[in-house]
Amino acid sequence: MAKILIVEDDKAINDLVLMNLRIVGHECAQAFSGDEAVSAVEAERPDLVLLDAMIPRQDGFTLMEEKAFGEIPVIFLTARDDISDKVKGLKLGADDYITKPFEAVELLARVEAVLRRSRLTERVFNIGTTSIHLDKRIATVDGKPANLTNREFELIEVLLYNRNLALSREKLLNLAWGYDYFGDTRTVDVHITKLRKKLNLEGHIKTVYKLGYRLEV
Repeated sequence: MAKILIVEDDKAINDLVLMNLRIVGHECAQAFSGDEAVSAVEAERPDLVLLDAMIPRQDGFTLMEEKAFGEIPVIFLTARDDISDKVKGLKLGADDYITKPFEAVELLARVEAVLRRSRLTERVFNIGTTSIHLDKRIATVDGKPANLTNREFELIEVLLYNRNLALSREKLLNLAWGYDYFGDTRTVDVHITKLRKKLNLEGHIKTVYKLGYRLEV
């Protein structure tokens, strides 16, 4: 998991982002102004910065212009949704640009994508005696191969990146297989049943009453 610096002057939003990142296992630090961000980067050495454009004492664009974060990847997380602002942020070197309001699952997906590109690490997850290597499409239980289909790998990937979060069947279907996937929410139930059995995750993939599922780790 990564260490992520959240630079946002609205404490409620800062705390909400922190909560969602911590739920999935990231370590977080907070800053509420430009000068706090500079100090936090030196003290915390984060792997990623989530940066609001409109913060006091040096705004986000100014910090990027001054290369305050060095080679650390940056995702803008801001209410400034004009295309000119997005283009400016990306030209200044940001790795992504997310506008408010946003969904937690979108934020987590964008964070994982940037971390994957910047850290060049293999995506391996271990839950008990189960090991899942997403890049190689290999899963084992007690060291023995668990033969997953492509659809099953796509679904477990969504559950892993949103671990400890409750996701509806509709959300799981759309995140795993796309809005144009020909199927209904019962397809999710079928694949969840197979994943529980194949990966020995009966105690980890929880049914959320009248909603969907949550992978607890």
